[in-house]
Amino acid sequence: MPRAAISCRILTGMTGATESPASQIAAPRSAENVTASLLKSRPHFEALDGLRGVAALAVVTFHFMEFVIPDYSKNFVGHGFLAVDFFFCLSGFVIGYAYDDRVAKMGLIEFFKSRLIRLHPLVVIGSVLGLLALLFDPFRGPYSPHVAAGRVVLMFLTSALLIPFPVMAERSRNLFPLNAPSWSLFWEYVANIAFALVLWRIRRRWLGALLFVAAALLCWVGARAETLAGGWSGGTFWDGGARVAYSFMAGLFVYRSRWIIRTRLGFTALTVLLLGGLMMPYFRWNWQAEWLVVVLYFPLLVALGAGATLNRQSESLSIFSGKMSYPLYMTHYTAIWIFGNYLSAHRPGMGEQALVVTTGVLALTGFAYLVMVGYDIPVRRYLTARRLARASERS
Repeated sequence: MPRAAISCRILTGMTGATESPASQIAAPRSAENVTASLLKSRPHFEALDGLRGVAALAVVTFHFMEFVIPDYSKNFVGHGFLAVDFFFCLSGFVIGYAYDDRVAKMGLIEFFKSRLIRLHPLVVIGSVLGLLALLFDPFRGPYSPHVAAGRVVLMFLTSALLIPFPVMAERSRNLFPLNAPSWSLFWEYVANIAFALVLWRIRRRWLGALLFVAAALLCWVGARAETLAGGWSGGTFWDGGARVAYSFMAGLFVYRSRWIIRTRLGFTALTVLLLGGLMMPYFRWNWQAEWLVVVLYFPLLVALGAGATLNRQSESLSIFSGKMSYPLYMTHYTAIWIFGNYLSAHRPGMGEQALVVTTGVLALTGFAYLVMVGYDIPVRRYLTARRLARASERS
């Protein structure tokens, strides 16, 4: 039986996930046994892993293209920023699946340790790469001006600790000027904290009520800004909160409701559906279309991906794509600032720009693979091993 089908059977076989996860709590046995058992990974939804990789590639392409064609309405991937909303929705679904019935057994500290081990090594390496790019950019220009040493140190520390610090006007007051994509990780951490403190405890109907409020808030953000592209800068900080609030809870609601749509759609068809939302053209009712994509289309796509059955080739590609997605997302922006300075310094023609963008996406994917196998996986294994060893000592 394909792994995706096994995952769906496991999901639909869980009891208590829909209405009251807290009612299914079992008493812990020992620190060693509980920690070891709860750290085991559950089967993945391979199609969703693959879609996460496609979304990451779309984000990288979008970030290159917004320097080439700053006007999103003329950009072929002008809605690529919506990939972040898809990430948030996917995260809500996966966190619910992985932890809804385990948070009480683990406790808050162990839950937060799990999330830090999973997420933070790449936050740190992204900050290191961003620092190196700032200091040694060969095309130094408007996006990497001279900055006082003390401020550089402060930018690095706040970036590595995931503390917003939008001080560089030259970089549009990005919350994290050394590694711009960290803004979404900041809100991902906020969502994880909200899940651990509140969301896993509440019944589905109350989650639905919160989801309705979040949808209304997201609508207000879209109407005010005429886009849902905010959240990454100091001036749009709270827009990011509205985006994560809706999409994360939507993914969790899909999981709690067991909205797993069994489908024969393969990975290629699902990829086309996802890209349709990220590449849709701009028109008069643009922000309303963005709102509908986030509120309805992405949760539907998550439900379809969770119920998809893949052939062996697509399954292998999806697994690899899913593993690569986070390293690629957190390491690519080092090259984006350099690319912006390169365009400013050399003003290349469109043919050269197309070649550089295509080569850049491929090179960054290869670099992300090296970071994954040479840094991220070994660091997480080391931290997990130490965590288990300490749990064993306490037992």
